Amino acid sequence: MPLPELFLQELKMRSDIVDVVSSYVSLRRSGRNMVGLCPFHNEKTPSFNVYPENGSFYCFGCGAGGDVITFIRRIENLDYMEAIRLLAQRAGIPVPENHVDDGMAKLRTRIYEINREAARFYHAMLLSEQGGPGLSYLTGRGLSMKTIKHFGLGYSPSARFALTDYLQKKGYASEEIIAANVAFKGRNGGTVDRFYDRVMYPIIDLRGNVIAFGGRVLSDAKPKYLNTSDTLVFRKSDALFALNFAKNHGGEQLILAEGYMDVISLHQAGFANAVATLGTALTVEQARLMARYAKEVVICYDADEAGQKATARAIPILRDAGILVKVLKIVGGKDPDEYIRSYGEQGPVRFKQLLDSCGNDVEYRLSKIRSTCNLESADGRVAYLTGAAELLATLDSRMEQEIYAGRLAEEIGVDRSSIMMQVDKNSRKRQKQRQQKQFKTFQQQTVGVGDSINPEKVKHLRAASAEEALIAYITKYPDHAKEVVRRLPPEKFTTSFNRRVYQAIVEKMMDGKDYGLTEISGEFSVDEIGAIARIFAKYNDVSATREDADEYIEVIEQEHAKINMEDVASVPTQSIEQYLADLKSKKK
Repeated sequence: MPLPELFLQELKMRSDIVDVVSSYVSLRRSGRNMVGLCPFHNEKTPSFNVYPENGSFYCFGCGAGGDVITFIRRIENLDYMEAIRLLAQRAGIPVPENHVDDGMAKLRTRIYEINREAARFYHAMLLSEQGGPGLSYLTGRGLSMKTIKHFGLGYSPSARFALTDYLQKKGYASEEIIAANVAFKGRNGGTVDRFYDRVMYPIIDLRGNVIAFGGRVLSDAKPKYLNTSDTLVFRKSDALFALNFAKNHGGEQLILAEGYMDVISLHQAGFANAVATLGTALTVEQARLMARYAKEVVICYDADEAGQKATARAIPILRDAGILVKVLKIVGGKDPDEYIRSYGEQGPVRFKQLLDSCGNDVEYRLSKIRSTCNLESADGRVAYLTGAAELLATLDSRMEQEIYAGRLAEEIGVDRSSIMMQVDKNSRKRQKQRQQKQFKTFQQQTVGVGDSINPEKVKHLRAASAEEALIAYITKYPDHAKEVVRRLPPEKFTTSFNRRVYQAIVEKMMDGKDYGLTEISGEFSVDEIGAIARIFAKYNDVSATREDADEYIEVIEQEHAKINMEDVASVPTQSIEQYLADLKSKKK
């Protein structure tokens, strides 16, 4: 059953979209609206808009949009009811659970339980006789029993049904175990453990729930590391290993390492602010998550080529999240775990010295450019300055550009104004490229190219455009809406998605209910709500009259009639004649 109308109205009233979004995104006023950097994709120029008047948001860069519920669904990776519960808890109002079909929520709860039981099972296995290989590996890597228990590390035995049998005896169905991704369906239809003969690292969210696992193989089997795939409770692009501990560190700095063992070793050495990504490159979502708990992030990746590439990719993502970035370089190509262990008792002190002396990301990137150029030659110096000017053009702060341009001028012996002239030229070029990209994206959205939500739009552009304009009109001018609905039934809409949106609004209206995004968001997916929010954003500053609405209706009726004529034209002549004959006989 749907949620009661009164509850939704109170939730919307107490969950002001500006207040909620501002707890995740830094917003500034722009006329009647608010703008900021989008939390859902990487950008330098703010294209994320919040519209207080209708309680919606829309990003013109990536197309994410919706109401306050959709925003929470996206940023917290929650389903509809979980987002409702989070907002209700924030607002201090109870959720009328007896009105909710929460089958998906129940499955999610079961997955949390399965993960918790699996973590207990793996940990018990590690401390049992069967776990000897896993325990030997971990202690051989220098981990103490205190650290092993602190992180809840475990071992998955080599038997392929050990965990599955354990969970089934606990009362969990095969479908639930597979949904948690700790097992999969075998070729013979049985349920088979996903992890076996691996050291297990439980991944815990900020609420203390076990949401996934990473497993390190102890043989020569591939892959070396195996991670839980995305599930109802886990999305690897949104989570960070050990952030549940690091967030309580109390400082304003996080250390971003490359793997589980690096992070665990750093924590054991006293650096409890270390975190790692989960087998993937750093994402925008992870950077935004770190920005909630730290002002500064020190990248501490491996010194090999892969680590350096990952560092170069992570820097702009972190900077765009508003984070100060530093890069720690370990001499000798060691990773943090190897470095700390190589110095024994002095390891933590040595690492602290590296941490305190590491430079920021601009200095690191300049040094990388410098290392590829021969500064003894004129061509080498030109190449260095050219690369440096391109780098400085990516910086948002004019002051930062001026400072580094001054340093470069002293280092190479050229005038600072010459460097800044090249920086400004590169900046203008980058700005022009961004504008062209945004304009191209807007053009494609306007004509429906690549529109996966309403794929019929590109074929029926005139009809779809009028449909969108009319949907925006009836939500913006509710006093005129009933007249529009009386004249135009949903069946007249040409594109099926717009027809669904119009139908949802009409049904709410006929029942005397509100029909904004919040009221209909439960009937559409996150991406569909984003498409509806795009319609609202497109017409947000457009004033429309009743005459405009009449024109929209006329176009929709014309296009509907045209489709009907095309359908008739495609019917074989014999079928039409038979139809007319049948009709004539009925009249008699």
